[in-house]
Amino acid sequence: MSSTTQSPAATVRPTDPSPGPRTYLVRTLGCQMNVHDSEHMAGMLEQAGYLRATAADEAASRADVVVINTCAVRENAATRLYGNLGQLAGLKSERPGMQIAVGGCLAQKDRGEIVSKAPWVDVVFGTHNLDALPVLLERARHNAEAQVEIAESLQVFPSTLPTRRESVYAGWVSISVGCNNTCTFCIVPHLRGKERDRRPGEVLAEVEALVAAGAVEVTLLGQNVNSYGVEFGDRGAFAKLLRACGTIEGLERVRFTSPHPAAFTDDVIEAMAETPNVMPSLHMPLQSGSDRVLRAMRRSYRSAKFLGILDRVRAAMPDAAITTDIIVGFPGETEEDFRETLRVVEASRFSSAFMFQYSPRPGTPAATMEGQLPKEVVQERFERLLALQERIAGEEAARQVGRTVDVLVSEGAGKKDGATHRLSGRAPDNRLVHLALPADVAAGAAHVAGAPVSLDDPRLVEARTLDPRLPRPGDVVTVGVTRSAPHFLVADAVLDGGAYAVRRTRSGDAWAQRETARLGGGEDQHAHGSASPSSGPVVLGMPSLRG
Repeated sequence: MSSTTQSPAATVRPTDPSPGPRTYLVRTLGCQMNVHDSEHMAGMLEQAGYLRATAADEAASRADVVVINTCAVRENAATRLYGNLGQLAGLKSERPGMQIAVGGCLAQKDRGEIVSKAPWVDVVFGTHNLDALPVLLERARHNAEAQVEIAESLQVFPSTLPTRRESVYAGWVSISVGCNNTCTFCIVPHLRGKERDRRPGEVLAEVEALVAAGAVEVTLLGQNVNSYGVEFGDRGAFAKLLRACGTIEGLERVRFTSPHPAAFTDDVIEAMAETPNVMPSLHMPLQSGSDRVLRAMRRSYRSAKFLGILDRVRAAMPDAAITTDIIVGFPGETEEDFRETLRVVEASRFSSAFMFQYSPRPGTPAATMEGQLPKEVVQERFERLLALQERIAGEEAARQVGRTVDVLVSEGAGKKDGATHRLSGRAPDNRLVHLALPADVAAGAAHVAGAPVSLDDPRLVEARTLDPRLPRPGDVVTVGVTRSAPHFLVADAVLDGGAYAVRRTRSGDAWAQRETARLGGGEDQHAHGSASPSSGPVVLGMPSLRG
């Protein structure tokens, strides 16, 4: 079931005067689920004949269609959305035929209210009907009025939709959508619905397709990956899925997010430890160290169970890096409760933590609970927790100095990479590593770090003539860690004759071919919904799942 409305108050949109293909950009606000949903939105638009805007046009928001994929978890979500829409209003008035679409969790929640507040918006669609985006855009153009369509249940499983992958070397794969938990602070189950699981064969088919297209890393996505399989009657399905990923030739790194401590079982720990390509990294949301607060949150575990899970993970994988989520200032949290959180954080030794000051979300039970805390109390506690976690993260990172790690080189660069001629990537435990190139390589390739790719980029030459010491995104570099900070490692050992070795990968080849094709220098043979205009998005032959 869905609700569709047209907004008579919306500004009349002039017909698009441009004869060529229309361009688009998708702006993502939110979590990994939103990022992956944005890849589906881009894939559908490209299948409908739209072309992605150039990097320069994206930076300036110059496109015929601008899609904003929203989040509703944080208090400032609406502020971010309407700030973005305000900036786009002026651009739209100067660009005949431009359309603006808003999707995602906030769209599912606020519905027609978005068009009422921003009448220059053309399309509003929800989390359950991503597939409607191209049709709604065309309908809005034809009718010259805004289209608001919000489905009440899942219409098409997102993973069956066309997908334009942002990366050739790593990809997201959804194993489920929705959530069956009832955490009192969270609005996600209301906006994304009950959990729906994909069959293992469908998941593995998508993973294999990504690997065949050049990917070496895959992250399995679900609101609660540990409950995967309950819908089709196999409570051990997630551990089995991890082991099955270990049999896929060419898949070097497997990650997943997010588990739930209440459902995290030892068979998953065993599968992680015994499957070589499952990485020693784990995101385990704590939320609070106080058992009383966890009970009020409806988090069905207690601090002792949480710490026990971490102990068993580290017993099986001593070098595992564990990250977490923590909420500070939940309604009714006392100083004693907060000190319990400090105690658990000290014992947990997280490599990093996403820490949030509690903000009430309308529609959640916590929003109307007694004991809402003053802002200054929450702020003071947050600063204490931040200081503690920064110290712990710094100490844990310092333990990595002197180690040799394999870094999967990424496309993005650190803020200082251009000035230092370093490249950036991720170690197996998912720590960010900035690595130095050999001095003579750096001197000859100074524009590589942090600069736009061009056809004269030395990384785009044929593999047989490529400097064997110059890595491409998707290649793996073995380096020695020389310095640390709470949020990253520096690997400059090569500058003093230390460890440095480049391993070429299929992903590096795929990246070079994609970039060469994108720049007009050849055909992309390895695209999986990549940036190349000549390549189509990946469409897997999976059945639609109707709500």
